[in-house]
Amino acid sequence: MIRVVLVNPEIPPNTGAIARTCAATDTELHLVEPLGFEISDRYLKRAGLDYWPYVKLTRHPNWASFVTSAAAAGGRLLGFSTRGNLDYWDCQFQPGDWLLFGRETAGLSPQMLAQCDGCLRIPMTQPQVRSLNLSVSAALGLFEARRQLIHRPALQARGNF
Repeated sequence: MIRVVLVNPEIPPNTGAIARTCAATDTELHLVEPLGFEISDRYLKRAGLDYWPYVKLTRHPNWASFVTSAAAAGGRLLGFSTRGNLDYWDCQFQPGDWLLFGRETAGLSPQMLAQCDGCLRIPMTQPQVRSLNLSVSAALGLFEARRQLIHRPALQARGNF
């Protein structure tokens, strides 16, 4: 099972949209504090609509607590960053991977990326565009992992490859 991790997210609607995506895909969502908003924020709730009861949400009080929890659960930490060295679609995703996304204004710190098993990037053609919206980035990463792990084996079994 793939897991999505938001480290210090700052913008409630982004987190709400990601929560909605996680609810729709039955994907665990992990939030690493501090958060730039209250979890009861109306913008957060509005973006997630009435899907919050379907979100498998875990909150971690800090980065160290998250790393300890992730190590105990197993799986690779895959950080998404504009400084990544591998295009996300070239990654061979594995069940149990943790997809990590940093805060909107700064991303994951170099220290956090150093603790990751891989550093992925979403390639962009226009050099003046620094990055994509956090919720778009999380959806791209999650759906590529799902495509590889869920849909590709099913298509191969049906002979569609």
